[in-house]
Amino acid sequence: MTHPEERLAALGLAVPEVAKPVAAYVPAVRSGIHVLTSGQLPMRGGELMVTGKVGGEVDPEEARACAQQCALNALAAVKAEIGDLALVKRIVKAVVFVASTPDFTGQPQVANGASELFGQVFGDAGVHARSAVGVPVLPLDSPVEVELVVEV
Repeated sequence: MTHPEERLAALGLAVPEVAKPVAAYVPAVRSGIHVLTSGQLPMRGGELMVTGKVGGEVDPEEARACAQQCALNALAAVKAEIGDLALVKRIVKAVVFVASTPDFTGQPQVANGASELFGQVFGDAGVHARSAVGVPVLPLDSPVEVELVVEV
């Protein structure tokens, strides 16, 4: 079995630097056998990939890419807490918040941008419980935010 970061590299992706918190919190906390991440925004190079509401200024494919970036940022937070993604035994739960227009109902498809990445990187251990929630607004006018519970 290959290392999770090798699987990411095969997808043309890499674990980024941990995104700096935008308020008074830490990116991740370990409690016993679990690591819980704070909500991760689609930050790339210190900036949001896009801003706005899905179904409005942001199309669903852009939002799906944002969810994938949020997932990468969440993995960065996990790695910073435990040192090596090979120590992840399972992605237990992902919660995906989608800032969307009132008529947009494709939150699950947006969330798949994160969920599918976890499956590609961790195989069966990446299969997880999930909530995909539509909300009116997210921090910094982000279209997507992802938080994780990971077993180590």
